[in-house]
Amino acid sequence: MASDGLSRKRQKRGKYSLSELKTLGQQLLTSRAHVNNLPILLSFISTASPPHYTLESLLSLQSFFTPLLPELPSSAFSKTSNDSNPDPESIYRTWVRSKFDDLVQSLIDLAISSQSEDTLREVVLETIMEFVKAGNGGKFHSAIYHKLLHSIVHSTLAIGDSLLDWLATKYFNYIDVRYFTYASLEKLARTLEAKEDKKGNSDVYDESQPRTSMELSIHKLHNLLSHIPALEASNENSDYEMWNGLGIFIEKSNHKGHVDLEDKWTKSKKSNDKVLAERNIAKKMKLKFTKAWISFLQLPLPLDVYKEVLVTLHQDVIPHLSKPIMLCDFLTRSYNIGGVVSVMSLSSLYVLMTKYGLEYPNFYDKLYALLEPSIFMAKHRAKFFQLLDSCLKSPLLPAYLAAAFCKKLSRLALCVPPSGALVIVALVHNLLQRHPSISCLVHREGGRETTEEASGEEKRNVDNEENSGANRELSNKKPGIDHFNNEEIDPKEANAIRSSLWEFDTLRHHYCPPVSRFFLSFENDLAVRAKTAEIAVKDFSSGSYATIFNNEPSFYNHADDVLEALAYKCTRKERVVCGSFWD
Repeated sequence: MASDGLSRKRQKRGKYSLSELKTLGQQLLTSRAHVNNLPILLSFISTASPPHYTLESLLSLQSFFTPLLPELPSSAFSKTSNDSNPDPESIYRTWVRSKFDDLVQSLIDLAISSQSEDTLREVVLETIMEFVKAGNGGKFHSAIYHKLLHSIVHSTLAIGDSLLDWLATKYFNYIDVRYFTYASLEKLARTLEAKEDKKGNSDVYDESQPRTSMELSIHKLHNLLSHIPALEASNENSDYEMWNGLGIFIEKSNHKGHVDLEDKWTKSKKSNDKVLAERNIAKKMKLKFTKAWISFLQLPLPLDVYKEVLVTLHQDVIPHLSKPIMLCDFLTRSYNIGGVVSVMSLSSLYVLMTKYGLEYPNFYDKLYALLEPSIFMAKHRAKFFQLLDSCLKSPLLPAYLAAAFCKKLSRLALCVPPSGALVIVALVHNLLQRHPSISCLVHREGGRETTEEASGEEKRNVDNEENSGANRELSNKKPGIDHFNNEEIDPKEANAIRSSLWEFDTLRHHYCPPVSRFFLSFENDLAVRAKTAEIAVKDFSSGSYATIFNNEPSFYNHADDVLEALAYKCTRKERVVCGSFWD
């Protein structure tokens, strides 16, 4: 036989030529008599073989296995079959099935190998996905797909490897691929979580620790999850594209062939049942999406992944969850961490509170604690200031709480950059507009609180003539005393309502002209508070030294025209003074 001759040649020379390899493939496709060529071709599907040899073998093997896949038994049946008198045909199919499983494993090893060429890896991925498409009796082969994702996640591939990009760009637009991706990632996340529970590690990785295989796996899980497109809104005209024509979303029926089932799928698009089918698809996808993300968020996320998740959670995850309130534990835990993590979790927590009815009693206390000088230099400060303004918009906010935020912000105005002082002026302006009850912070005279501002105990002291006289005497001796405790983290105990916004008066002489000018407009607005509108915080929230510097030339160009007009009205001496002052 020709194949025996080629085998003897291989024993003599130790390898096949490319033409001989092509001959082996043609023989395999021609007759079962050459089925022993199958293991020979399989041996070339490895990283040790030259790429063109691997590609030639792969083409022959794919052509051989593709028409046989619907007839082959499942892998589980092949392992559990204990028939004492097996049919020769059954033995043959079981053996071919084992070789197919070997081929799939070899292809996956090739795909995740960093030593393989990218062109070959891309072809290998396409072959794997073709087997996934019809490797389960014509249906989507979820076991092969799960094995692929499992190997990718647990491999040493880099986070931004090309294989992840190809998978996302070529196949994540298919609804059934997305469905099984969510299902597989949920299983992988639960497996990783079980391993971490045995180790007893903390919830978040420390940046100072070396990157472990666990951390790398979590990075790749997040990469895959974040690149899956969101499910579009379901309607009568929606048409979900599927990688496998049969799909998991088509009702089971007793059709004999692939063509009949495709005809049924084509007809089902035109039937009145399609609206209900699309709704069911949306429900199933939302359920899988929710399980995958909840399982992922239970892992000990590395700090960089933790931050990336918090930044996009309110836009990319919460709107698509079946029950968004399930994130309350994760978000409240993140909010309680403090620092930049709390700032980044504020957006999602605010969405849960305003849209999904989450109750968080200590929300404003935690928000008050976030007001530190470092927040004015944080990367996500713009979004934080906008959310801070939104959170303080409610007219039901207690006066002591509004006063505490006003006073805390005004104290920060003394030590933050000019861009931060501009944001503070805008925030305090809006607070004073919304809450007339704290206007005493601006109009207080002599450092004493009025009877309306006093607490119950203070009112009793005012009624007592001796105590009120002593208080007046103390106030006269120390007119500059400030009752506000800037170190107090509880806004109830900060005594802000007994203080005043004296810090704002210093902004009148701020070294940065835009701040002093903005304060003057703020002061004018307070004089006619009922006629002025709130300031859009977003116009100032992303400010920096660069934005202030870039905005100044336009102001001074206008100032040059004004000074030039004034110069003609001045005496010669005054002109010299004006010119030297401007220089």
